[in-house]
Amino acid sequence: MYHPELEIQLIAIFIAVSCALCGSFLFLRKMTMMADSITHTILLGIVLAFFAVQDLNNPFLILAAAAMGLITVWLTELVHSTKLVSEDSSIGVVFPLLFSIAIILISLYAGNVHIDTDTVLLGELAFAPFDRVELFGVDVGARSIYVGAALLVINIVFIAVFFKELMLSSFDPILATALGFSPTLLYYGLMSVVSITAVGSFEAVGSILVIAFMAGPPACAYLLTEKLTKMLWLSVLFAVLTAVIGLQIALLLDVSIAGMMASTLGILFLGVLLFSPKQGIVGTLLRRNRQKREFLMDTFILHVNNHRFEESEEVETGVHTIGQHLNWSHEKVKSTVKDLQSQKLIFVENERYRLTESGVQRAGSLLKKLYPEMLQTLSDN
Repeated sequence: MYHPELEIQLIAIFIAVSCALCGSFLFLRKMTMMADSITHTILLGIVLAFFAVQDLNNPFLILAAAAMGLITVWLTELVHSTKLVSEDSSIGVVFPLLFSIAIILISLYAGNVHIDTDTVLLGELAFAPFDRVELFGVDVGARSIYVGAALLVINIVFIAVFFKELMLSSFDPILATALGFSPTLLYYGLMSVVSITAVGSFEAVGSILVIAFMAGPPACAYLLTEKLTKMLWLSVLFAVLTAVIGLQIALLLDVSIAGMMASTLGILFLGVLLFSPKQGIVGTLLRRNRQKREFLMDTFILHVNNHRFEESEEVETGVHTIGQHLNWSHEKVKSTVKDLQSQKLIFVENERYRLTESGVQRAGSLLKKLYPEMLQTLSDN
């Protein structure tokens, strides 16, 4: 039976996961914008191949597009190798040039041919199920399902076979060279897979969504883990969530599928950026606030400890005077005292702040950290 929604969902999942897998290594190499470059410049390969074969369905167009992706990488590296411009600037020079040439050629010589630049950029998943595959006269499903599945297999096999090499060359290319690996060869191998993935994906989902799938899931995963294996699995998870949630909301609201998927991915990334336990903005603010409170508590404890058994103890640690000697406001003293009392580190006696046994131990630990050599000298004497 014909189930267009299910087919669209499968296509979206296959392509999203494929892009997320190869995009993870682009992200680690800080080359995510290279995916942007490739997904635009492959249009020039398609246009040039069409001029040669005069058939939009010819497989040669796919090969030419993938080759143009590698040419884009090579030209970018060639410009960057001059050391006159940075790598991102090289990308910014090469891909607009090649993409603009493609647009000009379409406008001049292919105006009557169905090469829609808007569809190339934005894609339209809703139309993907109309391109069918038939075997012996039997409809076996949408062509993009098989393309997406093939791309997924290519990415999985490539990463599985070269996982250690990719990991090492991504984090430490110098060590990879010393161990006998070829970072350049691995680099162009990865870019070949990226080009193939981009070429196979952009007809169904458009270049914008390909870029989103290559950049978004790895970025979300990176904020949640520092291990490459976990990052890959999390990238896959975010890719699947984006494909599923984005499609369902798009169908519910009757809006652009690609646009809603990209928006969903943006919302997921914003959520991770805000609430990631280690690197999230909210978590960072909470840690800074906790560290600030810990610093105030430690300062208070050391002050009380330093003036124990001194003649000035009554003034230095007095309930109504300690703020003046610490140069703190009344609110700061009040909140710090509350934190210390909740942890049973201080108590009030005769209108003075005194340390509990736990407070004395904490003061001793702080002094060991701050003045280890001085305490060792006193101990030896």
